[in-house]
Amino acid sequence: MRPHEHHRNDNLSRRRRLRRPMLAAFTGLGLVATLLTGCSREAPAEQAVDEFLRGWQEGKLDQVRFVDGQGQQITGPKVVEEIAFLRGDLPAPAVRREGEASVGGDAATAKLTVDWTLPGGTHWAYPTTVRLKRDTEDRWRIIWEPRIAHEQLTEGDQLTVRRVSATRGAILDGAGAPIVTTRPIVVVGVQPSEVTDVPALVKQLEAAFKAIRPAISPPIELGDLPDRMKQAKPDAFVEVVSLRKEAYQQIKPRIYDLPGTKFREEQRELAPTREFARALLGSVDPVQKDDLDANPGVYVESDLVGHGGLQGQYEKQLRGTPANTVVISRRNADGKIEPTDTELFRTEPTPGAPLRTTIDVKTQNAADAALAPDPHRTAMVAIRISDGSVLATANGPGGGAENLALTAQVPPGSTFKMVSTLGLLDGGAVSLDAPVSCPKTFTVDGRSFKNSNDFELGNVPFRTDFAKSCNTAFAALAPKLGDTGLADAGRSLGLEAKWELGVEAFTGKVSTGGSPAERAAAAFGQGTTLVSPIAMAAATAAVAKGQWQQPKLVLDPAPAAPAPAGPPLKTTSVEPLRTMMREVVTVGSATALKTVPGGPVQGKTGTAEYDDNPAHTHAWFVGWQGDVAFAVFVENGGGSGETAVPIAERFLRNLAAR
Repeated sequence: MRPHEHHRNDNLSRRRRLRRPMLAAFTGLGLVATLLTGCSREAPAEQAVDEFLRGWQEGKLDQVRFVDGQGQQITGPKVVEEIAFLRGDLPAPAVRREGEASVGGDAATAKLTVDWTLPGGTHWAYPTTVRLKRDTEDRWRIIWEPRIAHEQLTEGDQLTVRRVSATRGAILDGAGAPIVTTRPIVVVGVQPSEVTDVPALVKQLEAAFKAIRPAISPPIELGDLPDRMKQAKPDAFVEVVSLRKEAYQQIKPRIYDLPGTKFREEQRELAPTREFARALLGSVDPVQKDDLDANPGVYVESDLVGHGGLQGQYEKQLRGTPANTVVISRRNADGKIEPTDTELFRTEPTPGAPLRTTIDVKTQNAADAALAPDPHRTAMVAIRISDGSVLATANGPGGGAENLALTAQVPPGSTFKMVSTLGLLDGGAVSLDAPVSCPKTFTVDGRSFKNSNDFELGNVPFRTDFAKSCNTAFAALAPKLGDTGLADAGRSLGLEAKWELGVEAFTGKVSTGGSPAERAAAAFGQGTTLVSPIAMAAATAAVAKGQWQQPKLVLDPAPAAPAPAGPPLKTTSVEPLRTMMREVVTVGSATALKTVPGGPVQGKTGTAEYDDNPAHTHAWFVGWQGDVAFAVFVENGGGSGETAVPIAERFLRNLAAR
């Protein structure tokens, strides 16, 4: 025994002899245990453990004393470095002490619980032990060894998480069949070290991509490819574009043998075509930096993530819960860290839940094909009249970057004469054959209104004013709608209602009140009235059915509080309105639809000014055939007969042919 130890033990013996009378005095009060605990030598050991655990989680161990397994001192920063290595890409775990330390002479142990949060939020928790040693200064030192983090870890080991993605839930059509399924793609890339003439390669690739039919919209832009190649390693795979396999096969002979081109076959979750309800469905793509930043701990770099549309909105439901496997990695002979077969933890993936919609593949394909030839931004919605199911939501060109079909907020133009006429008929202000003048111009409070191409009809039956779409006749009739007649008629057709479709949709805003000039403009769909294609398709379906019902789009999970059905429309109003909408096709402004297959078509054309320049107009057509009501919108499309009606004709012919 060293001299100073003998002195310390002698002092301790003397203090114990002095305490004996005091302890005896307190025995009857039951306080002996309390005093003994207060003098326990376990408390400093527990304090040392707690300081270690706090520093472990904070990544700062400067004030904690360590020795290694051989009893050699090791610094706190060195331990921080080793902990950072062994946890790999995992965030710091939550670590807590369980109970009191067990002390035996100059050695102690403490039980711990280590709780890791794995990607996706899965917890991996287990018990472990930390050992301590008392030094010559009566202070406790933590014995640092990798087994503190996990009992199977040794020096140089690292934890590695292997991710197994869950089967993604399918987006189902109205028949319950998957719309989006796993389909083959080809990722086209280039290897910089094998390209000698970058501008020539870019030119050849651009020409090949433009040859794909149907044309990819928006076009594939390669302006940044030269810079990305410069920044990449010489042997890197610099991705150019991902193509559906059928599109790749079209141009394979043109690009396969180009210097530096490389190709990687993969599987992606895709709709039947690139355009198919693209803005509604969204896409499933490799995880992006924004996803990782916005969802820390949820995704890893190998994940696929839903972006936009239903895929993005219902991402949590569709993606399911991926599996996590934690294995030990070790350095190989080349010094690289590689996973071993030693598995420490695993979970099983939980498949994503499907999302059922009302989309009808046949109708959606017909709508997409109808929009395809038009270069404008376009939108179309088709609804089954009998039950309100949304059969198609199409956007163009190329499927559309924005879901105008559901969210556009634009003036309806003369399609709104359907609503105005319902209000006039409800109020008894007009009838089919009552004469209503259609002059070339009509002035209200100094504001002059005119007809398309300055036509005039004279004093004609109201049905003719409607069929030929006479603005001046409706401007003159506006006072007969009163303060709320137009808004009341619109609301009876579902406009401005609170819908729950399972996706965002604009239900319209009807102009009400205002100056006499504003009321005159609102009577034929100008002024401050705003609608969306789905709102007008639903209103048209209401006229065809005789009662408005909220459209249905997402069926499962079902919207919590869909809007109740509206009151039945007056037969004395809706039957004349249907007659007039048929005459729009037979003798009016949409005669191009008179001969389409599939039965008679009813409808209404519309041209809507959207700013102070009369040359700037949107084009519309709303109508129905059989059990399908639909609305066509063409942004800046000019006259409806030039753009919207031809789209409607292509849609109906496509539908009949499929």
